[in-house]
Amino acid sequence: MSPTIPHWSPRPSPPPSPVLWVTGAGGLIGHHLVAAATALNRWQVRPLARDDLNLLDPAAVAERFQRDRPAVILHCAALSKTPACQTDPILAHRTNVEVTRHLAELAGEGRFVFFSTDLIFDGRRGHYAENSPPNPLHVYGETKVAAETAVRVHPRHLIVRTSLNYGVSPTGDRSFAEEMLLAVRAGQTLSLFNDEFRSPITVADTVTTVLELLTAAATGTYHVAGGDRLSRWEIGELVAEHHPELRGQLRSASRRSYLGPPRAPDTTLDCGKTERFLGRNLPGLRERLGTRTANQ
Repeated sequence: MSPTIPHWSPRPSPPPSPVLWVTGAGGLIGHHLVAAATALNRWQVRPLARDDLNLLDPAAVAERFQRDRPAVILHCAALSKTPACQTDPILAHRTNVEVTRHLAELAGEGRFVFFSTDLIFDGRRGHYAENSPPNPLHVYGETKVAAETAVRVHPRHLIVRTSLNYGVSPTGDRSFAEEMLLAVRAGQTLSLFNDEFRSPITVADTVTTVLELLTAAATGTYHVAGGDRLSRWEIGELVAEHHPELRGQLRSASRRSYLGPPRAPDTTLDCGKTERFLGRNLPGLRERLGTRTANQ
């Protein structure tokens, strides 16, 4: 009697990992998100910088979406320089509102993460919670408020409001510290307001926190910012501790002497909701940079 030969069949291949888009991949937060999301090995990460896809071309965006079918979109791209938005409000609206609305519509049942800003607030009181009413003072803030409204229609949205991010960008000109260094290298002395307050955070902490929120399936609006209430002047002092070429090139000034467009005096963010959801505190810039300002 011939022996029975067992039937052999190849082991089925595991399903491919879902695709994750990162728009604005050439910017500060986008660049670091690409690296961190890739390291998690949960997604096929598709970095989308300006040269990869023109987000202002709806047909091209739709075609690329149909090809990639991303399960997650991390939308970092924006016209984020306040003066540029004031100069060209039509372009600001197209870039910050219309592009965002189109991407959110394409996302369908997928996850859609949108990066917003503390500058949607007028800064009259500070320590703003997620449900605080926005009242922007400029075009950039107005477009971000409008974009948030468009995103909330999406059933699986996550709106992340952040503040000044400290870190290194691929182009060397995206973070506030890089802008300070470029100005000083160009021969400028920087006047930094001692009565204008923000909640600065390292880009590494922003990226880690956002990916935690995404992995935990958080939806709605969350504030992701540093735990310190720091003036522009205090921030400059901290940065100068790590960049000696700034020393002696910064001076303290008051908003009262400023004659330009309105500026929000205190847009610090209350991150309690995020901290309770994740079960940990968000560190401040003082802790991360390992130093303290002279008057603290």
